[in-house]
Amino acid sequence: AAMNPCPCGYYSDPRHPCRCSQNQIQKYRSRISGPLLDRIDIHVEVPAVNYREIAKASPAEPSSAIRERVLAARQIQTSRFEGTGLRTNAQMKNRHIKKICKLDEPSLRILQTAMEKLRLSARAYNRILKIARTIADLEGAQEISPAHVSEAVLYRSLDRELF
Repeated sequence: AAMNPCPCGYYSDPRHPCRCSQNQIQKYRSRISGPLLDRIDIHVEVPAVNYREIAKASPAEPSSAIRERVLAARQIQTSRFEGTGLRTNAQMKNRHIKKICKLDEPSLRILQTAMEKLRLSARAYNRILKIARTIADLEGAQEISPAHVSEAVLYRSLDRELF
């Protein structure tokens, strides 16, 4: 799914001023209900890219390397869920999350702060844990670290207050 950040499409664009009022932006974004947003695992803002950024030839990570990392993470998940009927972290239910997504104290503090400051729902809490576990799997990490939790929280951008 995709949407503009506001009716004119320029909210937070450094090169174009947004013409929308705060009320228009809130009304526009409220067209997608909170419960629907809660069911979308990852929300990210994709800023506009200017020509120079597109045209410069900086070497990026090759798709083949990314593919290998994803396949390795999928293998970790296949092994983890063997015999459960599940295949991926996204399919975990609460009982699996409690067992598989255990957090250390620093990670718990980050998640608690995010929950309180962003006023996240219980559903968002579980989504963050599943995403953090997937990020850890992509790195080949046995445990979820504070960095994994922080990154997962960042993927809930539409849960954050606008103003």
